[in-house]
Amino acid sequence: MHWTKNILPLRGGAGAKIFRALTAHRSLLTFFFLLLTAHCSLLTIFASPWTRQPSGTMAWLHSVYFLDRNQGWVAGSNGTLLTTTDGGTTWKKLSTLTKDTLQDVYFADKEVGWLIATRDILKLKANEPASYLLKTEDGGTTWRQVLLNSPDINASLVRLVFADPQHGWAFGETGVVFGTRDGGAHWMRQTGATKHLLLGGAFSSEAHGCLVGAGGTIIHTSDGGINWQTSLVRDGAHVRFNAATLVGNRGWAVGAAGQIFTTNDGGRIWFAEVSTTNADLFDVDFIDASEGWAIGTQGVMLHTRDGGIHWSPESIDTSHALQRLFIIDRNHAWAVGFGGTILKFGESSAPQLKS
Repeated sequence: MHWTKNILPLRGGAGAKIFRALTAHRSLLTFFFLLLTAHCSLLTIFASPWTRQPSGTMAWLHSVYFLDRNQGWVAGSNGTLLTTTDGGTTWKKLSTLTKDTLQDVYFADKEVGWLIATRDILKLKANEPASYLLKTEDGGTTWRQVLLNSPDINASLVRLVFADPQHGWAFGETGVVFGTRDGGAHWMRQTGATKHLLLGGAFSSEAHGCLVGAGGTIIHTSDGGINWQTSLVRDGAHVRFNAATLVGNRGWAVGAAGQIFTTNDGGRIWFAEVSTTNADLFDVDFIDASEGWAIGTQGVMLHTRDGGIHWSPESIDTSHALQRLFIIDRNHAWAVGFGGTILKFGESSAPQLKS
């Protein structure tokens, strides 16, 4: 009886304490498990919708153009031209018969396409143009050189912008601008409104467009480039603008030191927006008047959903400079840049919640 009395208090006292300790320990483990699960869910929710694609090259990629969700082209240094017909799952290298830098690429359809090629200034021969166009009429299998007759033979062309397959513009150093109204059969020198280097531009129609460049330069036209006027850029006199995009009368221009400017009147007056980076921005593109992206050095990518009132950094899997954007629709977009970098935004890479 004494032995029984001695053991019962042990069960009722110390045993209860052990039971409570085990219960508390189990509750703590459950708490940490739930915390870890929540953390993993958050990582899944906020995972970047941009995924890197295998390009098969280390070239500096300067331009990207897609006809639809599947067929596209990417152009870059050392004559590099890549094409895909399966939405970027695989990329094939095409021969362009040149080792010069390909600055820009555009395709009117699956057969007819254009490139801007720029020679190394240190290797230029006498009376040799600094830049030339390449045209294909068989989907990129063969290319022929197209020279632009102009006294600006030493002015490098850096960008090619088409409003539609018939109306396009090529532009670059010293404010030189060439325009075509017949799909590139003829290129005419246009009278620009600047002598500054032009680096980017956009057209919302065959008549309305703007070009941007060094020295705070933004010029606009409402007649397809027959006449160009200097835009008013408030507090942007010294900004080096690298790119611009237009959605109707709304527009955005980006440049050095994270500068972002916007217009509400088709490009006549531009105002500075609040940026969240000091990195140089090289390109900008919008899905509609509300949502868009801007990209730049060190893998910087900014995203806005309110027309540029707020810009937030996007986490992506590269620190390479990103050079050019191309948005197909809300679920399909591309970014290319240094070191053969190709990034895809698409349904296959969109973040999914795990059950």
